[in-house]
Amino acid sequence: MQKQKQSRVVVQPAPQPLIFSKRRRVGLYGGTFNPVHNAHLLVAEQAGQTLCLDHVLFLPDAQPPHADHKETIDAADRVAMLRLAIANNSFFGLELDEVKRGGVSYSYETVKRLKERHPDTDYYFIIGGDMVDYLPTWYRIDDLAKIVHFVGVRRPGAKNEAKYPVTWVDIPQVDFSSTKIRHRVKTGQSIKYMVPSAVEDYIEEHHLYHD
Repeated sequence: MQKQKQSRVVVQPAPQPLIFSKRRRVGLYGGTFNPVHNAHLLVAEQAGQTLCLDHVLFLPDAQPPHADHKETIDAADRVAMLRLAIANNSFFGLELDEVKRGGVSYSYETVKRLKERHPDTDYYFIIGGDMVDYLPTWYRIDDLAKIVHFVGVRRPGAKNEAKYPVTWVDIPQVDFSSTKIRHRVKTGQSIKYMVPSAVEDYIEEHHLYHD
């Protein structure tokens, strides 16, 4: 009697979907923000949209390395005003690494810590066009340039040149600054439409910049 051949059924494992890890693109906008004003928000928004960033994080310093300390209010108030300014924009966020550490912070150390915490993120450091000229004087600038992308806000009529790789963005020009806003508050002038209304209310409620 002839034996029937048994058919073998080979079960192939189901193909696994390919998973591509998407690196996050996050802007870092550092500064004293004393106080934050609408030009800051405009720069962050325009730079972020131009470069297709996922988010822009405001990075307030604890102790500004160059500003006049006598005119710089407590970090807690500056952070509170930043929270109010960005409250209704999910594209913006706060990074308080430097405030929590206290003292003078160096951009290289800050970005290095952030990269260690978020290895899947590429950071874009947004700076004013005037600050680009000073990049060669920054602490460990050669090392910083290896771990971050510099984004410079273009200045009309300026050469807009840099010794380090910089991506230039065009931002509508607004002729006011934190210094001018502090002066206007001190001299009793209006700052309406120069800062978010919630920030204006906070300044008045806490009697900031009057001295």
